[in-house]
Amino acid sequence: MSSTKLTAEEETIVKTVHDFVEKQVKPVVRELEHANTYPEELIETMKEIGIFGLAIPEPYGFGAVSMPCYVQVAEELARGWMSLAGAMGGHTVVSKLLLLFGTEDQKQKYLPRMATGELRATMALTEPGGGSDLQAMRTVARRGSEAGDGYVINGSKTWISNARRSDLVALLCKTDPDAHPPHKGVSILLVEKVPGFEISKDLPKLGYKGVESCELNFTDCHVPADALLGTEEGRGFAQMMKGLEVGRLQVAARATGVARAAFEDALRYAQDRESFGKPIWQHQSVGNLLADMGTKLYAARSLLLSAAEKFDAGERCDMEAGMAKLFASETAMQIALDAVRVHGGYGYSTEYDVERYFRDAPLMIVGEGTNEIQRNVIAKQLVARGGLDIY
Repeated sequence: MSSTKLTAEEETIVKTVHDFVEKQVKPVVRELEHANTYPEELIETMKEIGIFGLAIPEPYGFGAVSMPCYVQVAEELARGWMSLAGAMGGHTVVSKLLLLFGTEDQKQKYLPRMATGELRATMALTEPGGGSDLQAMRTVARRGSEAGDGYVINGSKTWISNARRSDLVALLCKTDPDAHPPHKGVSILLVEKVPGFEISKDLPKLGYKGVESCELNFTDCHVPADALLGTEEGRGFAQMMKGLEVGRLQVAARATGVARAAFEDALRYAQDRESFGKPIWQHQSVGNLLADMGTKLYAARSLLLSAAEKFDAGERCDMEAGMAKLFASETAMQIALDAVRVHGGYGYSTEYDVERYFRDAPLMIVGEGTNEIQRNVIAKQLVARGGLDIY
């Protein structure tokens, strides 16, 4: 399933990533996954391919690709190993935040090194006391005599992907804790690894084992005034919501990649495995599973590409990105489960990849805004827009 809307150069990029997955990722993914090992060599190859710079245009990078191309690259990576797609997710969101809202000095300082992957970046939103209610965050950055010409940050963040290997964190925090409404007091600070910033622990996980997820602590952490994204405090909530459109498209792409991998493995196995004298796909129960899996995968990918095209058109697409993320992640979970059913006992064995898909899929349901939150966003937009503009 490929898009006809990519340029020839973009088609080449997607094919390059596809070949990378087939030749370099699939032969080693099972060993790396179960050794809980960071895939250093694979990440270096991703840097060489230019994956970390796909969202960064000239003159800061080598030229940004379209969003449909970007999500297909993320899908291909997730098809091989969802962790690899996760390694470039937050990095891309921070790239977009800098491009949309950063000062020229901030763009020049960070984007060229981010484009090559020399500088890795991630974002920090979730806190130990809550995730979905961002306005209730407790991480505070204060100005005052003790801060000098800058901010002093105190607070904690959790479930931060790639934190140990990222040298730049886009930190969502309160610069005015007394603001009403609360979102008016939220800003984004660009925080490097300075004194007072500690990665306190790595979090053990069901899946998604190729990249670290960490808890961050900020204790009297001093950052300069120009760490503020843009030039004005209180814009961070709106800035991050725009960034999360990209994040949710990327998560939808990851989910589509995992669903595709599970479907392709199940389809192949159902043709090779025989019972009662015929391939198991010819048994109606298995054939019906495959039919439903293929239909849902096709629908998920169509939603993803449609939302990506809307993003590139410069239109607001929080509803469309939310729909893509919601449907693709729920589809990935169902297809991963059905792939286990098709494989029978082998679906529970670490000798086959379907058990990994089943462990990775739940992350997309709760990550980048839970699906319950996605439904709230979608419902509000449906009411505000007076329905769906599809006629």
